[in-house]
Amino acid sequence: MNNFFSLKFWLNTRPDQLIPQYQRYFIIFVVISAVSTIVFAFIQARNKKNLYGRFWTSLYYFCLTNTIIGVFLLFFTYEAVPFLSARFWFLLWTAEILVWIFFLAKKLRDIPKRKKQLDEEKQYKKYIP
Repeated sequence: MNNFFSLKFWLNTRPDQLIPQYQRYFIIFVVISAVSTIVFAFIQARNKKNLYGRFWTSLYYFCLTNTIIGVFLLFFTYEAVPFLSARFWFLLWTAEILVWIFFLAKKLRDIPKRKKQLDEEKQYKKYIP
């Protein structure tokens, strides 16, 4: 575990292959992301004009992007391509996921405000001829 927290582990441009157990976890994560992409595509197609439509679209693109990145990282680590299988790509990918989740949560948190705004606008338009 000491090796995991060293800079040599994360900045090595010629890393060893993934341990089979971690490679299985990584494959499972990519498969879950791919299945989520398909599920969110159906949900997004049904709710395009819904109040949650933009959120489902963002979630769909989040899963699609992370599936593509995950497949590339899986391929490069499996084939042991020297620079492209470096571990810092996993750090960058994790940072991207965390930032995107932050913005998804922010978008989800703004939906009740938007709903309230639409209700107020509907009440206002009710009295305008």
